[in-house]
Amino acid sequence: MLRKFNQYINENFSFLKEKKLLVACSGGVDSVVLAHLCKATKLHIAMAHCNFGLRGKESDGDADFVNNWASNMGTHCFVKQFDVESHMKNHGGSVQMAARELRYHWFAELLETNGFDYVLTAHHADDNLETFLINLSRGTGISGLTGIPERNDKIIRPLLPFSQDEIREYAQSAGLAWREDSSNASSKYLRNKIRHQIVPVLKELHPTFLQNFRSTQKHLGQTNDLISHHIKSLKSQLFKSEDEIIRISISKLKQLKPLEAYLYYLFQEYGFSEWEDVQGLLSAMSGKQVVSKTHILLKDRDCLLLTPKENRVNESYPVYLDGTPCELPISLKIESVEKLEKAGKNVVYLDKEKLNPPLLLRYWEKGDYFYPFGMQGKKKLSKFFKDEKMDVVSKEKQWLLCSADDIVWVVGKRADERFKVEESTREIIKITQLL
Repeated sequence: MLRKFNQYINENFSFLKEKKLLVACSGGVDSVVLAHLCKATKLHIAMAHCNFGLRGKESDGDADFVNNWASNMGTHCFVKQFDVESHMKNHGGSVQMAARELRYHWFAELLETNGFDYVLTAHHADDNLETFLINLSRGTGISGLTGIPERNDKIIRPLLPFSQDEIREYAQSAGLAWREDSSNASSKYLRNKIRHQIVPVLKELHPTFLQNFRSTQKHLGQTNDLISHHIKSLKSQLFKSEDEIIRISISKLKQLKPLEAYLYYLFQEYGFSEWEDVQGLLSAMSGKQVVSKTHILLKDRDCLLLTPKENRVNESYPVYLDGTPCELPISLKIESVEKLEKAGKNVVYLDKEKLNPPLLLRYWEKGDYFYPFGMQGKKKLSKFFKDEKMDVVSKEKQWLLCSADDIVWVVGKRADERFKVEESTREIIKITQLL
């Protein structure tokens, strides 16, 4: 196995030979073998052990074992104790999820504070099979069947080509000691049920089942790569970016077959999961939307609008007419001028004496109204937005420049008649929105 491991590193991760590596070591046979193989191939490693305290003295024994073994190997070892129950109270989730979040957060800290380049974990071929079966049992797309990735950013898993039998044989032949986790024998966890009750039966069905599975998973991965390439190309044609808004033609979406599958691959990365609702948008009335944790997908006439979800804060920002610097969410240039010059949607001229400084910059709110420049009478902003054919997303991002409670300028759209420059105006203020 040492020869095969060395060959695998040379062919796939040769860059690791010059890097500073952190081996995640639980004390179990898999991580002990990984650390031993890394030492044997002269990789520059330290170890990291997480003590979650879930098995009392047994957990403490694991920590002592890893610490002592690392010391005997002449390798530095980081050990940290975690409060899993406290994390679950604050963040929710299962014990396994809490432990995973704590573990990888700590690994990221060690990488940053101690100058490590990568974390190596001891996931192997049998872990891959178990993950496949777990995802299959829960229902998943093809991406959920492609298995544990060999590399995920700073996490590398160099034992994935090897079975648990190979790992145990190596440990025994090398005379290695390791710790057995008593919780691995419990059937209350889904992974353990699959490991002890299902996988052995599958291996009995065919003596080369695991090898055949790895070949099948390789083909699934290649198929997934083809799909990803196709979806990336399709997105470049369908997704048209305008500022932070992505506009997607509904008529072009409807031409895709099978539609449900395309919607899944086009929008899954934005956190959507209610696919019937997403498909329903294509025939819904304008204004209908579907919301994920991170994004909003909105029906706007003949298009879908995709935009990041923002936590809009209804606060105002003072705008000083004397040019006093202040932090604003948009860039405004304020100056006194002698006369009117060429105007535009991004420039407004105001009679200074009609203003109540400092002006205020804020988002629009329901019930707002103004007196559109060049018109008689007032108009609700909601009606103005409708006439301007503004979509819901653009409305939510619309800024107003106000004098006390009165709107002076719907920024970038229309000025208010009440603050216009007249023949009697003695001082003209010019405000420009810098794009």
